[in-house]
Amino acid sequence: MGAERVERRLAAILAADVAGYSRPMERDEAGTLARLRTLRRDLIDPKITEHKGSIVKTTGDGLLVEFQSVVEAVACAVAMQQGIATRNKATAGDERIQFRVGINSGDVIVEDGDIHGDGVNVAARLEGIAEPGGICVSGIVHDQVQGRLDCGFEDIGEQVLKNITRPVRVYRVALTHPVAGAPGSTLSRIAGEGAERRRREAGEGDVLPLPDKPSIAVLPFQNLSGDPEQEYFADGMVEEIITALSRIRWLFVIARNSTFTYKGHAIDVKQIGRELGVRYVLEGSVRKGAGRVRITAQLIDATTGTHLWADRFDGSLEDIFELQDKVASRVAGVIEPALQAAETARSASRPKTDPTAYDLYLRAYAMLFSCTREIPEALHLLEQAIEREPRYGLALALGALCCLRQVYDNRSASPERDREKGTDFARRALEAASDDPGVLANAAFALGYFGEDIGAMMALVDRALALNPNYARGWHSSGVLRLWAGQPDIAIEHVEASLRLSPRAHVGGSQLNIGAAHFLARRFAEAVPKLTLAIQDDPTFPQPYRYLAACYAHIGRLDEAR
Repeated sequence: MGAERVERRLAAILAADVAGYSRPMERDEAGTLARLRTLRRDLIDPKITEHKGSIVKTTGDGLLVEFQSVVEAVACAVAMQQGIATRNKATAGDERIQFRVGINSGDVIVEDGDIHGDGVNVAARLEGIAEPGGICVSGIVHDQVQGRLDCGFEDIGEQVLKNITRPVRVYRVALTHPVAGAPGSTLSRIAGEGAERRRREAGEGDVLPLPDKPSIAVLPFQNLSGDPEQEYFADGMVEEIITALSRIRWLFVIARNSTFTYKGHAIDVKQIGRELGVRYVLEGSVRKGAGRVRITAQLIDATTGTHLWADRFDGSLEDIFELQDKVASRVAGVIEPALQAAETARSASRPKTDPTAYDLYLRAYAMLFSCTREIPEALHLLEQAIEREPRYGLALALGALCCLRQVYDNRSASPERDREKGTDFARRALEAASDDPGVLANAAFALGYFGEDIGAMMALVDRALALNPNYARGWHSSGVLRLWAGQPDIAIEHVEASLRLSPRAHVGGSQLNIGAAHFLARRFAEAVPKLTLAIQDDPTFPQPYRYLAACYAHIGRLDEAR
């Protein structure tokens, strides 16, 4: 007998789910169900019908929809999310319903009125990484839709999705930004681009509002090689940097198709900032010659024109793609702390009469990583931020680190209470933002110190680094956790990766941990110079003295040990 024939077809799949559904259900089950039914009846179901979609199945808080057209699927999602956002403006905060949406296109298996297969699984995982009120689409969807709908796309790079064996290229739909290349004929599009350039040159470009989080545009790098055929290398370098920066979850990154409209035009950075609605701009140049390449980059505050950071990167052209990866990784690793410092300085200069939760977080961040004596005040600021926004994952995770430091530095008035508070903050942070690399790394670090299963904590940091491989503090946290787990060689490798990504970072903690790892591996002579550097960086911190004294004792330098 032949195998039973499986029915397959190509489809666009939309997966949608209510964000944070359990909280409103716990508070008001009947009211939440009533509001969801009304939203389905009045908005969601009519939009699905209008765009020729078919609801395959529903769950209590979600639905799976099949479309024959990818364009119709994305258009439906955009109309749905925009309609919900409009309704929410007139709805009390605790009664608002927000959906996450993921869209994929692929082969599906049809069985008993349901659909299965990899195409469906990817859509469901894309929905899981979308922001509340947002839409994430796969690369294949983006390629089919780009330029055909009045919405923009932000490339957030290849993502490792749960139970999906291969990385998936993901784009976030920018509902509030116009797409580059709107529908229309080639002639009208060229005419529109020419008119846009004339408006820019006259300083008449549209002004977009700044997002509610740090924002950056990476401009096309100048090709200084004197060889027009090398443009591909400069453009590829920029695309790699955009992808690397897009993995920083707290950063709003403008997509390549928007920034490359400025290619070949000398335009004031302030004007670019206004037109793209960003606070920061990264620009640079590429020069190739004699088998080597030099890449320069500079970070600029587009609101003031102030240069915040500049550096250069040299490399060999033996493997161009490997070089692009390395430089992009280094640029992203250096820019992340530079942007954090710029945002902290900007927050400190603002009036303190009514700070936002974000302001409080930034001020606490600066205190935690600059002065041990200020950690109690940093914790106080974070508690205020959490009071304003109870599910502020970054503030909760940083609060857990403050509690850890108070216990570790023997400055806690009640170590047991700080342990309990730090553990609670870390667990709440993971519940609030389990897909944020910063939250994952900081919460895992704190929980590991407070006695949670070290293997599970290392797995959390591994997930953080899968989400953002250029996260310097994540590599540092991973190194320390490996040190605590008795893996000194891996600990050294990961801490050194952190220093490579952020070479200007405060080095004392890193040198101490590398020295401690050498000590545990009984490489006492190698530990001594690292521990000495740690002491020079912070002579008031007692821990490196203890390791150094033990090293001297092991190698017979007893007078120095004393």
